[in-house]
Amino acid sequence: MIKDIDCFILCGGYGKRLKKITGRIPKPMVCFGKRPFLDILIDHLHKFGCKRFILGTGYNADFIKKYYNLNKYPGREIIFSTENKPLGTGGAVRKAKKLILSKHFLVINGDTFSDFNLKNFVKFSKQKKAKVLMLLRKENNNKDYGFVVTNPKSEIESYSEKKSPKSEGFINSGVYLFSREVFSMMPKKSVFSLEYDFFPKIIGNGVYGYKGKGFFIDIGTPERYLVAKKYFLKRRDIN
Repeated sequence: MIKDIDCFILCGGYGKRLKKITGRIPKPMVCFGKRPFLDILIDHLHKFGCKRFILGTGYNADFIKKYYNLNKYPGREIIFSTENKPLGTGGAVRKAKKLILSKHFLVINGDTFSDFNLKNFVKFSKQKKAKVLMLLRKENNNKDYGFVVTNPKSEIESYSEKKSPKSEGFINSGVYLFSREVFSMMPKKSVFSLEYDFFPKIIGNGVYGYKGKGFFIDIGTPERYLVAKKYFLKRRDIN
């Protein structure tokens, strides 16, 4: 049941490329109309039944905490896991281990939006008995994303992060469904990256890709921020 799956959202980055728009505001809290991006992302997940959200905060964490302490939403539990120093995407997930209660849990980048069917995503993971299921998107230009190759069984055969030449293919969209088994598979070091230090090392060990088809955007640059703004305005997510 999706309502029993915890959602961990990575919200700790600096967002240097978006500073002209965000200033000192954490990138996931940049506003689209009257609403911060993180609200739009949580809304999307809540519509599928998600109820428990763990926010992995770091840079200017108090700004995010203050907002969600002042703005309560019925049917949603918001919990904070705060890094005192940057731990990387992998270290941030592991730090939240005690707060993550579900057998399987979502991990989502707090600066990306994917319009996908979460129910089908979870169903696919159960069918494959995946330890890690990664949401993939087809992109004409993969230089800014992790490039992924799968076999006919949807197992990920190779993963390379932001090293591939510009070409068409499937990329990592920053949405994952993890089994709790992944905690025992993580590197021993406290600071590490999912994209560079974890995913490439566990290929062949229950790691699958799910090919999504809906809208996908990373809001990390001013240009992509404007694309996202037009999309959310059309959907009326920002009123």
